[in-house]
Amino acid sequence: MNTDVVTREKIIINGKSVLKGKIKIGGAKNSALALICAAVMADGEVVLEKVPEINDVMVMLDIISSLGAKVTWQESETIKINPPEKITSHPPYSMVKKLRASNLLLGPMLARYGSAKVALPGGCNIGTRPMDLHFKGLTGLGAQLRLERGCILAEAGRLKGSRIYLDFPSVGATENLMIAACLAEGQTIIENVAKEPEIVDLANFLNCMGAKVRGAGTDVIKIQGVERLSGCSRYCVIPDRIEAGTFMVAAAATGGDITLENVISTHLEPVSAKLREANVEIIEGEDSIRVIADKPLTPIDIKTMPYPGFPTDLQSQMMGMLSTVAGTSIIIENIFENRFQVADELKRMGANIKVEGRLAVIEGVEALQGTQVKATDLRAGAALVVAALMANGRTEIYHPDYIYRGYHDFEDKLRELGADITSV
Repeated sequence: MNTDVVTREKIIINGKSVLKGKIKIGGAKNSALALICAAVMADGEVVLEKVPEINDVMVMLDIISSLGAKVTWQESETIKINPPEKITSHPPYSMVKKLRASNLLLGPMLARYGSAKVALPGGCNIGTRPMDLHFKGLTGLGAQLRLERGCILAEAGRLKGSRIYLDFPSVGATENLMIAACLAEGQTIIENVAKEPEIVDLANFLNCMGAKVRGAGTDVIKIQGVERLSGCSRYCVIPDRIEAGTFMVAAAATGGDITLENVISTHLEPVSAKLREANVEIIEGEDSIRVIADKPLTPIDIKTMPYPGFPTDLQSQMMGMLSTVAGTSIIIENIFENRFQVADELKRMGANIKVEGRLAVIEGVEALQGTQVKATDLRAGAALVVAALMANGRTEIYHPDYIYRGYHDFEDKLRELGADITSV
């Protein structure tokens, strides 16, 4: 099994593919990263199953290994983590700069070890993702935090339970505070929290280790602090709703007929609803979804919102799909202000897209034309793959490393569905 970070110069796609067939969706990237960070708090061994073998996960495992954790791949998609009894060093900037989710180490390190030093994180340049909510919440639990030479320095004795209100339902802040509060003294109540499925998955994992977390998936999460968290012999990461949604959009864009296995259909309701609105047939099974796009698509309007609204992580892929849908479609981006960078690359392929601030107006063209484009972030890369599958001729997508940050075996799965795709 290859556990190295994947690097490629470009992806080459010969277009006019019609995706057909069946594939299995992997574990959720955004959930796995939070679970790996939370595992650092355990007193014993943790085994995680359905961990996607993607670049972001590899970087996060390198980071916790640098703290002294022992990480072992038992088999494909299954890892064993033995947390350190004490931190041997601090995560180096060379790793942290690659990954926004590295800020999720603040909560567990503070709660378990009483101190944390984490460089300000990096990741995709899709907009400002301030740390103020993390700071506000952890300070409310009794931590002292300061910024020094590009690093977050945090110290605390035992954290104290508190009542915290988030000004915005930030996923990262909700996760960090929920993790930290598990070892705080007394009860913590966090209001206006994020309700994403990944939050529920994290709460279930924490409870598997002996935490007392209630209310995940609602507006208010209550955590009763415990003295310690034990290990967890087996925990399975939920399916990746963004990977599934990307393939659903790709099937719709190419007039395909695909079945996705290992999905939770309720997690995909916002995507399914919009695709149905666009004249796509969606058939939900017990743990599968079939997407049939045998009729002309119709234009739709999309507004990204926190869950259960339409996910910002699928907005770029939808823009690619809508670029050849006759009529006018509108996308309003309410989460990240730089999500529309992909529009310039789509326009290189012939798309007619006008962007003003957080509003994008897409006038459908007859067809896109293959050309050379570059991925500007993870989901923009996926959107360009969708566009290339639809386009006439050959498309070369540069900077594909962004794509490998979030999709495992992406090319292989697309080839299984009939795509003509290779990487160099």
